[in-house]
Amino acid sequence: MSGDAPPLVALRGVSFAYEEGPVVLDGLDFEVREGRALALLGRNGSGKTTLMRLLSGGLRPRAGRLTLGGEPVTYGRAGLTRLRTTVQLVVQDPDDQLFAASVGQDVSFGPLNLGLPDAEVRARVEEALTALDIAALADRPTHLLSYGQRKRTAIAGAVAMRPRVLILDEPTAGLDPDGQERLLATLDGLRAAGTTVVMATHDVDLALRWADDAALLTPEGVHTGPAPRALSRTDLLTRAGLRLPWGIAATRLLHTQGLLPEQAPGPRTAEELAALATHDNAPPQGRGELRDQPQRPCTRPAT
Repeated sequence: MSGDAPPLVALRGVSFAYEEGPVVLDGLDFEVREGRALALLGRNGSGKTTLMRLLSGGLRPRAGRLTLGGEPVTYGRAGLTRLRTTVQLVVQDPDDQLFAASVGQDVSFGPLNLGLPDAEVRARVEEALTALDIAALADRPTHLLSYGQRKRTAIAGAVAMRPRVLILDEPTAGLDPDGQERLLATLDGLRAAGTTVVMATHDVDLALRWADDAALLTPEGVHTGPAPRALSRTDLLTRAGLRLPWGIAATRLLHTQGLLPEQAPGPRTAEELAALATHDNAPPQGRGELRDQPQRPCTRPAT
């Protein structure tokens, strides 16, 4: 990744091993750039969760350093408070994160710990609940929530801290298709409001569709680049234990069949493929109808 400004948060030469365990990460360099939606992918045991906990200050590197805005993070109270008001991690299982009696109480926990005035806490809670579309659940007991509602509540608790970087571990896992679409729309809203989102996922199709950049964790290290390019590298995908995304395979077929200009971006979803096939201006002659049509940017269908 390029850019003159330092990354929002970065790991530099970081190594980590759990007590009496093997090295999980060794000499890792990783950075999160402002405004870039980043998907983090890799096989189970590749170190994704460890990396995210290092970024959020939940773990401390054995070697190397964590930086925030280019400055090394210190692990005293002041340093960690500064980090956690900038970077928030939401774990995969919401039940590991929720503990208060009601949704509103749970979401207010972080702002209260910052020592903010009551009025500011209330404003942040209302803002976060509205952003996650769960304002009507403010007084609902957390043990009566559906799985999707618990996911949204856990994310709202992080959003109430107003972080610049929101890190999500498998946020769509366990959600039905409608729940996934609603969550992705929510994340788009957070991004539009200025939050940089990092998502760990096993779903290469989701990563291609959603992310600006993709970071693939392999035994040799992490490889980061624009999502369409990184996710078309079959050598990296194999080493990361991942398959080729559906959209990349479909685009290659369209290119080889002459149905899409070589440099044109291809579909990322089945809906985008259908949109290409039923282009408003497409002539009726069939297979060659896409070749000479002006290309429109692929966007996720509205949900």
